[in-house]
Amino acid sequence: MDTTATLYVVGNINVDLIMGTLDHWPQRGTEVMMNHSELRPGGSAGNCALALEAMQVRHRAVANQGDDGLSAWLGSYFPHSVAHWTRYHCETSLTVGVTHSDHERSFLSNLGHIVRLTAEDVLNQLPLRANEGDIVLLCGTFLCLHLYNEYPLLLSELQQRGFTTAVDTGWPPQGWTEEVRQQMAPWLPLCDWLLLNEVETLGLMDAEDLNVAATQLAQRLSGRGGCVVKCGAQGAGCWQSHQHITQPAKPVTVVDTIGAGDSFNAGFLAALLHQQNITTALQWGIAVASLAISTQPRRYPDWHQLQLSAQER
Repeated sequence: MDTTATLYVVGNINVDLIMGTLDHWPQRGTEVMMNHSELRPGGSAGNCALALEAMQVRHRAVANQGDDGLSAWLGSYFPHSVAHWTRYHCETSLTVGVTHSDHERSFLSNLGHIVRLTAEDVLNQLPLRANEGDIVLLCGTFLCLHLYNEYPLLLSELQQRGFTTAVDTGWPPQGWTEEVRQQMAPWLPLCDWLLLNEVETLGLMDAEDLNVAATQLAQRLSGRGGCVVKCGAQGAGCWQSHQHITQPAKPVTVVDTIGAGDSFNAGFLAALLHQQNITTALQWGIAVASLAISTQPRRYPDWHQLQLSAQER
């Protein structure tokens, strides 16, 4: 399964502090003891890069970093990438994830280093000309505040350099306002693959029907890829101008859903990197996400397991 193509994962790599389980927000001035906590690298780009590292997929994490006590700790998890990161005089971005007994979660985040990441930082870490098959995935769109404003410039330059472009925006903290939709409109035609979950797809298109929303989104992209929608326990689908493909997910016992969509991205784009078809890419994405959310410590499939996941469907 060797390839010379590289998947570049760009965006929010930060520290995650996961704590649980909490079902009722504490009264002000009180303290609650949690039965579980874990400090780990995270962020959409971080989660995806960690999955790729575990699967030994050729990749590089493209990011920046702060200069506080957590910076070196966070960078140590990305030894093949951290030497290229731009350093800023600021605190490390930190997210506290609070898990609930129904497997949902809530997040509290500071600003930190990720809001300072720029298009110049990103482009300086990428080759001036892409190798055949190279993919750039942009993650944490609405959290990387400076970079978000430069998306039209950045995506245009990536296309000119010959990269396949993919974007996972995540959920905008301000919600899917008309202003957010208008801000995205100029750069959607520069995006080959858009990877969203079901709720994000409906929110972006201000729609109630997923098929209608995903079909319309696919028509607004470059035409070289498609709109991929992650539907959790129901699996995932891909909408393109000429076809719509869905793949179901097998039931698993959920342990931790944080980063499920990022793990899916790693599997889906790894398949494209290795010139697999869309059906197989969906299967790989589902397989990686399914194993990730059902294991503690978190595990990811190897190549043999990915091949079996496609053959068993």
